[in-house]
Amino acid sequence: MNLAAKLAEGVAELGLKLPGQVESRLLDYLALLQKWNRTYNLTAVREPSKMVGQHLLDCLAVTPHVNARTMADIGSGAGLPGIPLALALPQAAVTLVESSHKKAAFLQQAKIELKLDNVAVACERVETWQPGEKFEMVISRAFSDLAEFVALAGRHVAPNGRLAAMKGIYPHEEVTQLPAGWRLQKTIALTVPGLGAQRHLLLIGRA
Repeated sequence: MNLAAKLAEGVAELGLKLPGQVESRLLDYLALLQKWNRTYNLTAVREPSKMVGQHLLDCLAVTPHVNARTMADIGSGAGLPGIPLALALPQAAVTLVESSHKKAAFLQQAKIELKLDNVAVACERVETWQPGEKFEMVISRAFSDLAEFVALAGRHVAPNGRLAAMKGIYPHEEVTQLPAGWRLQKTIALTVPGLGAQRHLLLIGRA
């Protein structure tokens, strides 16, 4: 099965209705990621067919649960989940926060080449970042444990906003160690097509 068919099948399995051209733009992003990966080692996943499931569909699976007008992707790395979310949710303003200069350079190039008008790139450490605004949603994928995520990124969340942590196996111990003033509001178990692994999205808000 070619990449376009694999992506289309996965999107259908997730029950998503993506805006026109988004699937082809996601594949353009994948091609750009592959090209830069040869030099910059942005992701350990090398095979394009595996990237579809482990990167694109994994990120798209959270789309129905993170529909915010303003979003920050903390420790964005190669743009995951921020770039797939920005493509799937064109009405959302997405800021990709990444402290590595080479990764931030890739993100900036992706923003230009993919014409991501709703994306901003911040080459910053989250603990010293001063964006001048709060976000409805602050999301991360494999950034850190929950307590550290809340401690570092919680101040960037708007008063009624949420933190969203993408996790594999449900992190029972991490949940018990959430800092005072924060609580787990919702846990969503996700099934990612073609990925035989557990996936969870944890939504955390102020207590």
